[in-house]
Amino acid sequence: MSSEATGKSTFDVTSGLAGNAIVSRLNGDLDAFAVPMFREHMGRIWELPVKPFLVLDLQEITFCDSMGMSELLVVLQRCEARGTRLMLGGVQGVMARVLSITGLRHAFEVYADFDDALRQTAT
Repeated sequence: MSSEATGKSTFDVTSGLAGNAIVSRLNGDLDAFAVPMFREHMGRIWELPVKPFLVLDLQEITFCDSMGMSELLVVLQRCEARGTRLMLGGVQGVMARVLSITGLRHAFEVYADFDDALRQTAT
């Protein structure tokens, strides 16, 4: 059941460093209720020294609405402005479907396997 149905956010995000990349792991519903938390978390990341890569691990996303997709586009634009390469890893199931349906699949650098995305940061 989406957080929209329950009125509570089921979203969590954590971040860490992996070599020259910031890795953020998103978990749960990326929807209108989660966007403020995601935006706040990303605000702290934007305050860090610029890294060449930002990898978003989306394998644990269970739902994504238009507000969630819109926020991912904001992250993409911010990365482009900073010269950071954004990669979406673990894009399967829900996220693969949403990116396909919205026509945004090719707007992002997408990897079905998170480890494949992370390996790209070592090159």
